[in-house]
Amino acid sequence: MGLDATRKICEPCIQLIERVPEPMCQVCGVPLQPASPPPFPDTEEGEGGSASRWCRACIESPPHFGCARAIARYRPGVSEDGQVVPSIIRRHKYGRDQSLSHALAQCLGESLPLNSNDYDLVIPVPLHRRRLRWRGFNQAALLGFVIARKMNCMLDVVTLARIRDTPPQTWQDSAQRRQNVRGAFAVNRPHRIANRNVLLVDDVMTTGATLDECARTLLAAGARKVDVFTLARAV
Repeated sequence: MGLDATRKICEPCIQLIERVPEPMCQVCGVPLQPASPPPFPDTEEGEGGSASRWCRACIESPPHFGCARAIARYRPGVSEDGQVVPSIIRRHKYGRDQSLSHALAQCLGESLPLNSNDYDLVIPVPLHRRRLRWRGFNQAALLGFVIARKMNCMLDVVTLARIRDTPPQTWQDSAQRRQNVRGAFAVNRPHRIANRNVLLVDDVMTTGATLDECARTLLAAGARKVDVFTLARAV
């Protein structure tokens, strides 16, 4: 992968970033197969005459967040070396290479798939203090700083806290992941999110269990709305 001395991505690699394809679920952002997702029963025809569409998982068990969007597609089970964004994320997070945050910021491009005027706060998914000591930085917080600056929005890295050090979720299914993170987060300063629209930020969304639990916690503490933005979406 073309990374120069300033830890930036070369243009050919930028062009290789696999974007999340349309059409996608209006809630979780997963790509939809044309024949599989039925229109959500209570939606109306939107602009262009196409019905609003949700994936079956969101119809059967709606998440707490309003919508989730990502820049790049991540294919689990496929070598990350051939996937630009997942490869950098892995080296950034598990190689503990903080300098790669500049490369990840490049992957965002000039515009985000969200309306910056919709949010009052950007909140990154927090790490437990034990994991933070080991890694030395929170990759979601570094990403959140870039997102907040792009959106001219306030960044808050203290209000949402991870109060339980959960085991890795790599080999867990969706139900196990939801159980694993249940009650793992808390809001320290409810007044900072009261009646505010929050954009929750993380590097990767897999099943969405962690992000959904964060959203549930924020809403229970008084947030008006919580949406999700990640660099990569596992699809």
